[in-house]
Amino acid sequence: MAEAQNHSFTVSAEFDGQRLDRVLVALLGGFSRSQIQRLISERHVDLQRPGSRGARSHEAKPNLVVREGDQVSIDVPAATAATLSSEALPLDIVYQDADLAVLNKPAGMVVHPSAGHASGTVVNALLHHLQDLSGVGGELRPGIVHRLDRGTSGLMVVAKNDAAHHELARQFHDHEIEKEYIALVWGVVQAGRRIDLPIGRDPADRKKMSARARRARSATTRITAALQMPGVTLAHIAIATGRTHQIRVHAAHLGHPVAGDDRYGDSEFNASLERQGLRRMFLHAHSVEFVWPETGEEFAVSVPLPATLATFLSTLEEPARRADRDRPT
Repeated sequence: MAEAQNHSFTVSAEFDGQRLDRVLVALLGGFSRSQIQRLISERHVDLQRPGSRGARSHEAKPNLVVREGDQVSIDVPAATAATLSSEALPLDIVYQDADLAVLNKPAGMVVHPSAGHASGTVVNALLHHLQDLSGVGGELRPGIVHRLDRGTSGLMVVAKNDAAHHELARQFHDHEIEKEYIALVWGVVQAGRRIDLPIGRDPADRKKMSARARRARSATTRITAALQMPGVTLAHIAIATGRTHQIRVHAAHLGHPVAGDDRYGDSEFNASLERQGLRRMFLHAHSVEFVWPETGEEFAVSVPLPATLATFLSTLEEPARRADRDRPT
């Protein structure tokens, strides 16, 4: 379990006029913005601003604009042991060592407990299968460095100690980790296409994200390979940023929604594929590449499509193969 830490610094000219949470992410390293915001909200951050009558304390808020010369102190409490129950749920761990584990999450499994999902999550399963998870993520998310949507299958990286957690979180924050997905989308999409559209919370529906949000964060999606099939494209999609629902939002915004996506997709398209046997969203985290926290060596791992998606794909390929066989020579 990590010990408590204290960090103090004076804001330099390069950070003058920036938000407090962004400055702390840049200066501390290894902490995600959400973790920093949690420390601020739980009053672990103090800011003193010098003036003509001496330094005065300012209430620390994530959006507080800092000034050159501000004195900032951060108390990082010791990680607390998780009180969640472990559950003997099946978990496909494709690799693990003393620092981290890489697991192949099934579709339909929620990553961490939340309202309506108090059990049956990846975290509950991890507490059963791994005894040495990091505590940086807090009580509800031990070891979790990043997440996948409930309907998405594929690779997730889990930290097993706090040093690994900080370094992996830094790599994700700095967009140094390469993630590639396989998705089936509507229509024809060409390889080489790049989508640069900021993503933010949809003001009309807080459960959805949007590429037209007023307050949005940069997001980049690249189509690295594409196989055209009757009415659809099987695409390999790389993302450096990991915004919520990023691939789904970008695909839908361009008019090529992900097959089976009941939130951003096309209902008629989904219904036609369901009649052919698709029972889930066709989105799979196929590969991940990152730098080893301890040694700095590059590490890459990939997993194939789940059997259910591979079987469904074969039913779509068969008509194309028959047409190719019957084409006059």
